[in-house]
Amino acid sequence: MNSSSSNSTNCGINSSNTNSGGVKRDLDSYFLEMARLASSPTPADMDEDEEAPTELNTINSSGGFMVVAPDKLSMKYPSVNLHGHDVGVVQANKPAPMKRLVYYFEIFVKDAGVKGQMGIGFTRENFKMRRQPGWETNSYGYHGDDGFLYRGQGKGEPFGPTFTTGDTVGGGINYAAQEFFFTKNGEIVGKLYNDLKGPLFPTVSVHSQNEEVHVNFGQKKFAFSVKEYEAQERMKQQMTIEKISLPPNISYGLVRSYLLHYGYEDTLKSFDLASKSSVPPVFVAQENGFDEQDICYALNQRKTVRQLIRNGEIDAAFSKLRDWYPQIVQDDKSATCFLLHCQKFIELIRVGALEEAIKYGRTELKKYFELAGFDDLVKECAALLAYPQPQESPVGYFLKESQREVVADTVNAMILSTNPNVKDNQGCLHSYLERLLRQLTACSLERRLLNGDQGEAFHLHRVLNCDKKTKC
Repeated sequence: MNSSSSNSTNCGINSSNTNSGGVKRDLDSYFLEMARLASSPTPADMDEDEEAPTELNTINSSGGFMVVAPDKLSMKYPSVNLHGHDVGVVQANKPAPMKRLVYYFEIFVKDAGVKGQMGIGFTRENFKMRRQPGWETNSYGYHGDDGFLYRGQGKGEPFGPTFTTGDTVGGGINYAAQEFFFTKNGEIVGKLYNDLKGPLFPTVSVHSQNEEVHVNFGQKKFAFSVKEYEAQERMKQQMTIEKISLPPNISYGLVRSYLLHYGYEDTLKSFDLASKSSVPPVFVAQENGFDEQDICYALNQRKTVRQLIRNGEIDAAFSKLRDWYPQIVQDDKSATCFLLHCQKFIELIRVGALEEAIKYGRTELKKYFELAGFDDLVKECAALLAYPQPQESPVGYFLKESQREVVADTVNAMILSTNPNVKDNQGCLHSYLERLLRQLTACSLERRLLNGDQGEAFHLHRVLNCDKKTKC
């Protein structure tokens, strides 16, 4: 392979090839599903919804030895304890969320009482609610009177400083490192390995007369900077990744293959030109058993059609496809034709040509209302007519640039599928870079599953946002 742009653009076109009906149906199903995901108002790859603790659970507590305030965020030990097991202990109303990097909460010691025997930690749901956190199995606790850490037994070990009236103490779980950590007045006092799998409840205890603590589950600013701590943890992960040995200039080859796959011919020329003096060419396709000719196929034509769609010139895109690849648009009930017709309708809405949009909808979109697999999308698209300001409407996402990209990507993949040398249609759908990222996501999810379903998954949008802000 020659890395110069001249060779990359002189790729042949063969419009005589037609894929099997099964392959076409697979591609159609994929494109329609991608259109549904793209039209969703919320990103498909956002964090899983998990309910986080918001207050103390007054039902599951040792209510006879303490009083919980009506706001369920503060507790007090009003009487004299007569026995070691007369502990006032209460869990949060929800377990700590697990599908994230870090969970954290704090307590403020309003009054240390007679002995200052407050405790903070994490316990299982079936924890005995007359014992300090850490005194029983499946629990960990950091105690104020001695500064000891208790891990599943009544005998503690030196851990951190004591805490008393006016102190703010926090407890957290670092799921990436599989560690508990505790803080005092915004500073970490110690960490320890978390060998407990499954849901854990933030737990607070008081154990001597007049002890009173207020709990902060995030309803107000923490004394400890959780965001800074998360940024440091992600930096550790990044440094670990950067130590991994890779073939020279592998990123160069991946980026180049991405530009080739999606038909960004002009950007490819600039990329190759800028790389000549500083980066020697890397034959990434050959190294990984791929033939770059497959993604070089019809590069100039794919670039032309993509630009037309991104400019909203759908009629011109249809015309080029009929001339170059008639087999792609000969079935008017295919996903490709459907998305192109919808995009034409959307472009008319965009420029305010409502009468023309209505006419176009009656002639070109009407047939899709009765077709299974198309009806939901076409109804959402047609709903643009119902709003005087469609951009601000619940279906305004159709008017975003990302919708044009969905259609352009669909057409790009269909053109690649006409290559007679293509053996696997999956190769038409994603670039090598995207396949690598999909594999990374799958491995991250599998690793989390093996880790008791704890910790965050890999999300590309989060990585990109972190890079932009340099601090997540």
